Amino acid sequence: MCTHIYEHRQYHKAMKLPIPHVQLERPLVYYFGLSHLMCGMAHQNQGSYEQARECIYKYAELGWMEDLEEEGMLVVEEFRFLAKTNLYAVDILSENIELIEEYVAFLQDNLEEILPGLNTILQAALMYHLDVGDILHTFEEQIDEFGSYEDAENISYYYSYCYHLALYYQKYDRLQDAVGLSLQAMQLADQSGNDRNFKKCTALFESLRESATAEQISQYRQMLMQCLDEYETGRESIMKKVNK
Repeated sequence: MCTHIYEHRQYHKAMKLPIPHVQLERPLVYYFGLSHLMCGMAHQNQGSYEQARECIYKYAELGWMEDLEEEGMLVVEEFRFLAKTNLYAVDILSENIELIEEYVAFLQDNLEEILPGLNTILQAALMYHLDVGDILHTFEEQIDEFGSYEDAENISYYYSYCYHLALYYQKYDRLQDAVGLSLQAMQLADQSGNDRNFKKCTALFESLRESATAEQISQYRQMLMQCLDEYETGRESIMKKVNK
């Protein structure tokens, strides 16, 4: 759609015709960048790193678009930055682990990227059997603040961080820590309404159940009962509407 709008505008401009106005909340260049960004993230989540890299290159430099004006140029800079950080992630997940030290320095200069950045590092640690304890210690102060995030994007990243850190601790026999993080991830998945992630956390907790304390098992059961109650309440509400 955004390509069609842009080409339509350029055609009218070339033919010296009045340029059609399309009401958009953001500059058109934003929608170009966003479409490639979302496509790249989808490929990255599927482990298709080469395809993700190709998408990143498409929004790394959007300055070729004409008539950007000041607001459009700011959008170009935003996507240029996102391309840099996402390319780090894709390269590291593609086993270019020699970039991790450089990536850590980048995160130290860009504190807003620490949560997704540590999530990437943990995924790489699990995939390529890396010890990243020193890196986690480096960002200990920032990690303590993760639980205060309230926006949906950061809650999603925090869920993923807790889930992967639980797997990491399980691998290194820090089982009590892994149990606590699996419960935390489960709570975040429920908060986000993500049933698939909730199921993953349930399976993870069950694999760690023998290491859980009585208090942790009680907390786990309470979360399951709460989910069951919410499901039954929702079902009853739907049935009442159907039977009206």
